[in-house]
Amino acid sequence: MSGEDVLVCGAGITSFARTRASGRELAVQAVCAALHDAGLPWSRVRAAYGGSDAAGNADTLVSELGLTGVPFTNVRNGCATGGSALVSAVHAIRSGAADVALAVGFDKHPRGAFDPRPADWGLDEAYGRDGLMVTTQFFALKIQRYMHDHGISPRTLALVAEKAYANGALNPLAWRRRPLDADEILASGMVNDPLTRYMFCSPGQGAVALVLCGRAVARELGGTPVTLRAAVVRTRRFGSFEVFSPWAPPGNPLSVSADAAQQAFEEAGLGPTDIDVCQLQDTESGAEVMHLAECGFCAHGEQESLIPFGATGIGGSLPVNTDGGCIANGEPVGASGLRQVHEVVQQLRGRAGERQVPGDPAAGFTHVYGAPGVSACTVLTR
Repeated sequence: MSGEDVLVCGAGITSFARTRASGRELAVQAVCAALHDAGLPWSRVRAAYGGSDAAGNADTLVSELGLTGVPFTNVRNGCATGGSALVSAVHAIRSGAADVALAVGFDKHPRGAFDPRPADWGLDEAYGRDGLMVTTQFFALKIQRYMHDHGISPRTLALVAEKAYANGALNPLAWRRRPLDADEILASGMVNDPLTRYMFCSPGQGAVALVLCGRAVARELGGTPVTLRAAVVRTRRFGSFEVFSPWAPPGNPLSVSADAAQQAFEEAGLGPTDIDVCQLQDTESGAEVMHLAECGFCAHGEQESLIPFGATGIGGSLPVNTDGGCIANGEPVGASGLRQVHEVVQQLRGRAGERQVPGDPAAGFTHVYGAPGVSACTVLTR
């Protein structure tokens, strides 16, 4: 890590359940909660970054927050929107451009599955028709290949979702809060083989805001700040197996998630074995399985001997998606990555309630992945 240390001095989040509030109203709630948590007024923020995929521009929030003249930059970068806003705020602190900066992500999507229209991306309609782009189809193709190559069973996919629903039941802000067991998940109806109905996340709504500051401000504030050791965003390289490039060479194809995770660990001066709690993109059950290995937490195929024995549960050796992840919370695109960081901040502060990881966790990791091949990762420590 270079330049000024960056600390999370305030964190705010809304419920991810369906409500009548607009996406922008949710964002204002999250920002006000983060400022209250930090003990700072809105007028003290020197730079702000944020965005959403479907709920409007972030800079319009100043109408409710206050017309202070703060530079507020809109960020829209798919599933990495929140991570990109966070990276921008980190750069503002490290460069000395601001001593207090805000990152906010928010969204409110219509009901139904994500189904990108190929024409919007300049692609032929065959991409969706033949299963190369529609979200559920692509991820099913990807995990099918992975299961074949590395010996992952359908029941392991169901156990990932079972854990997500169990953790969501402990999270008062989650959307889906009813526990489901693996048998019920396997029997819930095939959507795209091998993924069943209850193995998927869905679009949703929610907002998260983080207030960042430098070390001097943190000393003034006191409280329990968390150090943001690394925040990175990477895009795909040639040979990656992605939504818009479904071909990949034999063996383990290149992974933008692996690139982002490696860079985050290098920047933080830590490694996967130092992490006590992590949040991994779980667009569906297979994603969490693959990302465990891609981010360096196990070897490919080792998930089959870890997940069924509780290693990724709250009381396991590496708790994953302790708040229920995307499967239990849904995936409001702009907010999803910052929700992960918020959860790790609460875990490191010891404020996660019923889902608190035992043993006083000291280091956490977050990861998002999305089309067309972009990943954002963070490393945080107490």
